[in-house]
Amino acid sequence: MKIRNIQFKTISRPLRTLFSTSLGRKSVLSSVLVKTLLEDGSEGLGEVPTSFAVPQESLEDIQKILTQIIPLFIARTIEGYQRRIQTLRKTYDMPMTMSGLETSLFRAKLATEGKSERDWWGGKLNRLETDITIPFITAREPLEKWLRHVTRIGFCTYKVKVSGTIEADLKLLRLVWKYLDEHLPTFILRIDGNQGYTAKSYLRMADRLAKEGMWVELFEQPLPKHDFEGMRTVKKRSPMPIILDESVFTVEDVRRVIEDDLGDGINIKLAKSGIAQARTMIRLARRHNLRLMIGCMTETMVGLSAGIHCAAGTGKFDFIDLDGVYFLHGKQSFGKIRNEGPEYIL
Repeated sequence: MKIRNIQFKTISRPLRTLFSTSLGRKSVLSSVLVKTLLEDGSEGLGEVPTSFAVPQESLEDIQKILTQIIPLFIARTIEGYQRRIQTLRKTYDMPMTMSGLETSLFRAKLATEGKSERDWWGGKLNRLETDITIPFITAREPLEKWLRHVTRIGFCTYKVKVSGTIEADLKLLRLVWKYLDEHLPTFILRIDGNQGYTAKSYLRMADRLAKEGMWVELFEQPLPKHDFEGMRTVKKRSPMPIILDESVFTVEDVRRVIEDDLGDGINIKLAKSGIAQARTMIRLARRHNLRLMIGCMTETMVGLSAGIHCAAGTGKFDFIDLDGVYFLHGKQSFGKIRNEGPEYIL
């Protein structure tokens, strides 16, 4: 089956609240949607989000690279798309662009085979419960407005973005803890450092959390992504599991985590690693007893659904962090996926 055309367009969506982390802040989701069309009318949709963590992939650069590489696929058979994607990943430092295009091609090929995406991944689960992100919001009124909104939905697990400044982060965490403690019978707290800490400041922060009696399930990416020496130190001494995100884009990155003992687990995002790499990364991580989180960027359901199918299909993830669409206004759905409170129903 040959590829007839590949189209793309940019989209912009306002967010319900300011999305703020140690890497930056935004109030609008900006993505590029990619559609693959085959000769028999089959099609597949993918999404290339933008992210503070991948600054080289601006909307303009994503469109520029897609314009350059799409002709390499037109009139070629869909069966050979994965080899071309692998070659392009080595040529361009544009991981999310390649992943969004790969998802579009993957879904078009699945359509010709009559397979469901969830079943391709293994068909294990038909429900997933996600956590919800609390951005690094320092003003009390918008913070409590967001907390009111997400507690009404029924979330049990909360992932707080922090800045890397201990006192500012503790102030935010105290406010969040107090609000959740007063309004929920039970809850789980996670922390995402987005590379804001050093090894020394992280260990001081861990001590302060223990002294204040705040139990934290995991701490995601506390250190800069290439601070491997710091990661080894933190992993040995941290009272909380360390889950690496920005440090892990490829299979080679997972091998480094394993060989150098850099963390307790990894966060796999299909937006950054793509379908084929994610499949290998999951197997490798499980073989070496790494804990698995599945995460997302600020994406619409076009992109987020790829992670939902992966997590539900494999049933291998310890932590589900697929909350991007809860930051968007209105009902969000894609195919046969719908959300009900904090759960996705497939």
